Amino acid sequence: MIEDVVKKTLLFDFYGQLLTDKQRNIVEMYYGHDLSLSEISEQIGISRQGVYDTLKRAEATLEEYEDRLKLVDRFLQQKKILSDITSMLDEIINEGYDDIEDIKNRLKKIKIFIEKLD
Repeated sequence: MIEDVVKKTLLFDFYGQLLTDKQRNIVEMYYGHDLSLSEISEQIGISRQGVYDTLKRAEATLEEYEDRLKLVDRFLQQKKILSDITSMLDEIINEGYDDIEDIKNRLKKIKIFIEKLD
């Protein structure tokens, strides 16, 4: 459940501006302000079912954008690569290598990871 909310929040961060004003407002109230469907319904003056339908349409639209553009997927891949690079650099720094060839080999691996960011 938490992963699903995080994914929808990321999709909204990347593609939210492409939604209609009404959809954007409902998604922000639901995920950003943690309001229930009933609370949103009262605030904007439509039925709870109307809020639900708009929210589901917005989520489907966000998923469609991601299916086509893959911006969130690319962002998460790059984040993972940067985390791996940081770990490798920490190993080099903290283990205090005496063998320059070993350091060179580790730096070559880091370079390969950096090239994957393109």
